[in-house]
Amino acid sequence: MLGRAEHLSDQPGRRWKHMALFALGQKKMFKKPIPAVLHLFIYVSFVIVNVEMLEIVIDGVTGQHRFFAPYLGGFYTFIISVIELLAVLALLATFAFLWRRNVMKLKRLNQPELKGWPFKDANFILIMEIILVCAILTMNATDFRLQQLGAPHYPETGNLLIAQYTSNLFLGMSADTLIIIERTAWWLHIIGILFFLNYIPYSKHLHIILAFPNSYYVRFIENGKMDNMPVIMNEVKTMLDPAAVVEPITNPPKSFGAKDVTDLTWKHLMDAYSCTECGRCTAACPANITGKLLSPRKIMMDTRDRLEEVALNIKTKGADFNDNKSLLGDYISVEEIRACTTCNACVEECPVDINPLSIILELRRYAIMEQSDAPQEWNVMFNNMENNQAPWQFNPADRMKWVDEMN
Repeated sequence: MLGRAEHLSDQPGRRWKHMALFALGQKKMFKKPIPAVLHLFIYVSFVIVNVEMLEIVIDGVTGQHRFFAPYLGGFYTFIISVIELLAVLALLATFAFLWRRNVMKLKRLNQPELKGWPFKDANFILIMEIILVCAILTMNATDFRLQQLGAPHYPETGNLLIAQYTSNLFLGMSADTLIIIERTAWWLHIIGILFFLNYIPYSKHLHIILAFPNSYYVRFIENGKMDNMPVIMNEVKTMLDPAAVVEPITNPPKSFGAKDVTDLTWKHLMDAYSCTECGRCTAACPANITGKLLSPRKIMMDTRDRLEEVALNIKTKGADFNDNKSLLGDYISVEEIRACTTCNACVEECPVDINPLSIILELRRYAIMEQSDAPQEWNVMFNNMENNQAPWQFNPADRMKWVDEMN
């Protein structure tokens, strides 16, 4: 809500289709097949397990157990078996992600911007997922064992795909002990889910929710196309041709580019909150690969961190409070934004349609047009563009000389 206006509501049919492919279908994820398949296991499990979660809540409210079992019969056995299979796959995927992050130490998962809280947050979520999945599997295994012992309150579910084997871990235990374990796993799972739901807004896993609107409100522009500012275009046109026809600007901007988060649009800010911190953008960035300071992931994380700081200032000190800090300078350096080659690799790689380049361009515009802060090489090019209509320092009248030389 702190961002500037930006109209992104056209072509609703195309937007729904795009969201279905990229947010729900995770189309871009499969550019890297191994993490894509592992993520798919967790993603599908997260969605489907909520079917059993619904039953767990009904059981808790009504005091019954396996509420749907008597009504669904063999289909119930199939559903719970599928859920168990997905839970096992999610468990394996989670261990694989922990291994990649902490043992293999993949570069994109161990870069400077992830040190501290971001790294701990990612590991904490993975550990939480292990606990939740193990709780489900333990609950089903002890439940199945209690059915075999004929314990009251535990209706028949049939031979569950995983539980019929994992229940062997609890052979020899009394019914009372099994009930304690089953109840503990039941409570651990439901409390864990409720905790996780409250934790999401404080974590990078907010992308679970925001990936969908962020993909819906994508900018439908050609790859590599950059937005010009109409007021600047008018000035350039009249400079090159005093007789040029220009469209009047009804609401000219008060400043050029962006210095702080409030100068960015609401879509830029949604991008920042949608970031999964996966690092695919940074891994593909040629500037970062060659050792320069720029990391597109850091651009998004810094934008989000600054936005959080601004929000806290408004909440605690009022909307007019000025902390004399800004996104450009205090969070993102000029050296970082100058390193960008505007190649769009980061935009192309992002699985949730984030555009770090558009933020970089807005910060550049401010640095150059408001602060006159550009390297000497850029200023030479700007002067040549203004005087010669080309980046090179030669007379426009000589532009076609090479043709005569060829002849």
